[in-house]
Amino acid sequence: MRKTGAGMVRWADIPAGLQENFDRRQFKPFGNAQWVEAPRLTDARVAVITTAAIHRADDRPFTGHEGDYRIIPGDIDYADLNMTHSSINFDRSAYQQDVNVCFPLEHLQSLEESGEIGSVSDWHYSFMGSTAPERMEAAAREVAEMLRGDHVNLVLLIPI
Repeated sequence: MRKTGAGMVRWADIPAGLQENFDRRQFKPFGNAQWVEAPRLTDARVAVITTAAIHRADDRPFTGHEGDYRIIPGDIDYADLNMTHSSINFDRSAYQQDVNVCFPLEHLQSLEESGEIGSVSDWHYSFMGSTAPERMEAAAREVAEMLRGDHVNLVLLIPI
């Protein structure tokens, strides 16, 4: 697939089968969802949510498009992370060179140490991207409750 300078694939360059798959999907309109005011960064407790399907080596791998999630502790050794994203369209080479590409926990910890953000959550979350939103809704609500319980007021969403 040929990409534009902005990093987006042109519709005409997407294989026909994938175009048909997108055409069949029933995407809900975004509508006028109410936004909340973000906290000052120095007051923010930040968590990461990634859709890169990364997980601890001893966790169950992601399979298919189940809509479930994995919990990643904030003190994880990056050597203990695996990626089991099933999309054939996903290039894993950047992840293999630097996990921060899809799970920038080290960068957040640096921002916390320098005082630029208030704190980094003890827990972070990973989903499998390329999953229908309706399959993820129950899990997303569970994660939202855990984030509230950890007093997270800012989430860095890393869509893959």
